[in-house]
Amino acid sequence: MKILIDFFPIALFFGAYKWYDIYVATAVLMAATAVQMALIYTLDRKLQAMHKITLALIMIFGTLTLALHDERFIKWKPTVLYGAMAIALAVAIWLMRKNFLKLLLGSQLDLPEAVWHRLNVTWVVYCAFMSLINAYVAAFYSTEAWVNFKLWGYAFPLAFIIGQGFYIAPHLKGDEPKAPTPP
Repeated sequence: MKILIDFFPIALFFGAYKWYDIYVATAVLMAATAVQMALIYTLDRKLQAMHKITLALIMIFGTLTLALHDERFIKWKPTVLYGAMAIALAVAIWLMRKNFLKLLLGSQLDLPEAVWHRLNVTWVVYCAFMSLINAYVAAFYSTEAWVNFKLWGYAFPLAFIIGQGFYIAPHLKGDEPKAPTPP
């Protein structure tokens, strides 16, 4: 069910764009994201920092798109989001000597320090890549091509997450079976 919650705003955005235009699609995306966050909050009783940032950026860039009737704002939102994530993760790991991924996920995953570091660096590269590719498509392609990229571009995050799962699986520390104690 969570996967449906994650993807329904982009699916509704895509449908609204195909049936109407980028402005209706932007309003639909804003409303769907607000509903999505309400559902996540209802299920988890909290919103992660990433949820809050995503909601804020969609509302800010969506409002600018609608108020100024300029589609460039909504098209550049992913560039800003991914770019900010890449910068934040890079600054944290290389300047502050903190691993934000470990701070966020450390309670859920027990991994060696070297693996946490490689994951963080991988996320920096991934977010920079996603920021750059969105910027390229937003700048040099039509709005329709960008909308199609937004929908079909979800292959990148899915492949990245699956790859991360394969990478961390051998490093996960499970409950070791205990040797039976002699009577």
